[in-house]
Amino acid sequence: MKMARSSFPAVVCALLLAALAGGAAAQQGVGSIITRSVFDNMLKQRNNAACPAKGFYTYEAFIAAARAFPSFGNTGDLATRKRELAAFFGQTSHETTGGTRGAADQFQWGYCFKEEQSKTDPPFYGRGPIQLTHRYNYEAAGKALGKNLVGNPNLVSTDPVVAFKTAIWFWMTAQAPKPSSHAVITGRWTPTAADRAAGRSPAGYGVITNIINGGVECGMGPNDSGASRIGFYKRYCDMLRVGYGSNIDCYRQRKFG
Repeated sequence: MKMARSSFPAVVCALLLAALAGGAAAQQGVGSIITRSVFDNMLKQRNNAACPAKGFYTYEAFIAAARAFPSFGNTGDLATRKRELAAFFGQTSHETTGGTRGAADQFQWGYCFKEEQSKTDPPFYGRGPIQLTHRYNYEAAGKALGKNLVGNPNLVSTDPVVAFKTAIWFWMTAQAPKPSSHAVITGRWTPTAADRAAGRSPAGYGVITNIINGGVECGMGPNDSGASRIGFYKRYCDMLRVGYGSNIDCYRQRKFG
């Protein structure tokens, strides 16, 4: 079909406006739930002088990174979007916590660290909110983000936008046989018969813990790491006034194959 010349500019403008509107809507979706005030209250101690990451994790960096992933925190109804963001910050707060177990303010100390304290697999040790680890993750994340993270892994702990982008990339990306954390918490994942037999159903926050660190934390009864992840998650769900959902621990789940 040949398009009339006079209609071409109008069509192009309409498409551009639609694309811009879609990007703005995605940003507004995350920013309308995680406002600056909410961000600061969730991560209350992140800029404490005792935290090595003091001043690193900024609200602006989070919003800029989220803009690159329009479906993040913007899928499903309002309760689903809130629960996903509570889950994301719950998991990443545990990964970077500087809190003391059992302390009254234990779950206010997320995002205290930007690098793994006991460095494993150097130079590809844990960095950023999700504590991105291992060369294959740096390579895959770098390819997705257009950054040479294998050649410069320190970019994850020196550029806060890149740090948040690696965490959201990991959250949004399935790595077979594991689904993405995003698909699990938004109800887009359908557990298989093997998943159901392994206790990984119904989908819930505990399945995300299994995705992130199931080999160490899952299938072995209550433990401090699991309690920490759940404590952060519950605090954030309460702040956002959303229910926790089901299957929030992985104590009876077998790890993904």
